[in-house]
Amino acid sequence: MSLAGVAQDLSDLRFHDPPYGEFTIARILKESEGRWTPLFRGVRRGFAGIGNILDSRSKLYRYLGVGSDEEAYEKLLNALERPGGLERVSAWRDVYREVESLYDLPMVRYYEKEARPYVTSGVVVGVGVDGTMNASIHRFSPIAARRAVVRLVPRHLYHIYKAGVEAGREVPIAVAWGVHPLVLLAAASSPPFGVFELGVASSLMGGLKVMELDNGAVAPFMASVVIEGHLTRELAEEGPFVDIVGVYDRVRRQPVVKVEKIYVLRDDAVVHYLLPAGLEHMLLMGFEREAKIWRAARSAVPRVKKVRLTRGGFGWLVAVISLAKSVEGDAKNALLAAFAAHPSLKIAIAVDEDIDPDDPVSVEWAIATRLRADRGIFVVPYVRGSTLDPVALNEEGLTHKMGIDATRPLDADPTLFERARIPD
Repeated sequence: MSLAGVAQDLSDLRFHDPPYGEFTIARILKESEGRWTPLFRGVRRGFAGIGNILDSRSKLYRYLGVGSDEEAYEKLLNALERPGGLERVSAWRDVYREVESLYDLPMVRYYEKEARPYVTSGVVVGVGVDGTMNASIHRFSPIAARRAVVRLVPRHLYHIYKAGVEAGREVPIAVAWGVHPLVLLAAASSPPFGVFELGVASSLMGGLKVMELDNGAVAPFMASVVIEGHLTRELAEEGPFVDIVGVYDRVRRQPVVKVEKIYVLRDDAVVHYLLPAGLEHMLLMGFEREAKIWRAARSAVPRVKKVRLTRGGFGWLVAVISLAKSVEGDAKNALLAAFAAHPSLKIAIAVDEDIDPDDPVSVEWAIATRLRADRGIFVVPYVRGSTLDPVALNEEGLTHKMGIDATRPLDADPTLFERARIPD
């Protein structure tokens, strides 16, 4: 299904029309997140745009066809372990037209100090020396009509790129912009290297059609924009750009993409505007890690009620786990399991079942009333964390991590911790 088809099924659409100022789209995305889905008509001739298609769990669960956290976690984790097949479409060129320049695409800037317009939700498919394919989301910005710079973090596509450089070859890639939300979810996940994320999307969607490009890369069929090219050895300055933390990421030398072809849907080309550091960014980036924390915590403590990567931790660095412990030490085991399941995690908090991790006031209340600092706080020093952490000790994300056991001590009178309620 195209992104235009996805938009037609949404009940909370609000339409916006030109003229658009430089930051109009970003302002509307911020204003509407968690409230409605904006559709921007006429962002460029032949293009519309949409945002906040995955800015809430209710939207995500609707696409997944599930009704609870547990069902969603299980469905995603099963897809990661059992990816589906891909159906190659031979006549895909009939539904696409070609454009000459990256500047023909309706990219936008989101924040005032960003260096240039960006594609923030581009699914980049890279082909390794051995034919292994990886799909992941990377920010992408033009530096010339047929050249762009892409930010690579040290994960699977980076590994493919480094292997290509060492072998003296450029890496074939496809950049798909404007894809189904479940393709985005799959591309934001981290299965083991060698598991193709588009296969994960196929499992989630009950099948996925792809188009094979001349360079050997594939892209989801009916993506609004597909860019064919190669990652080169050339480097260029990338940034400044606002990342999920909500601050400006530093400028780095990053790989240059040599663009060979730019394909655009002839009809209903709808691109996806992903607001950096917005709710959609947080949910997409963190949901799969949340699922992995849930599974790991359940292996340590059978009764886990809810897991949340918190909004205050921008869906990435802070987790709250509500659970029922049977013996002292259960909560700490769950916290250690969370750190192992999500290596970027910086702070993990365990609370009792009566505390809602979605309510930061309730979590703070638990810390205030149930934490014994001498027993409940532990620090894991000098471990790899997140490169997004502004106070990490080096560029590789070396940090100290903190676990907080804010559960009720089992050796204390439980009536001292009962929350007062007014009856109906």
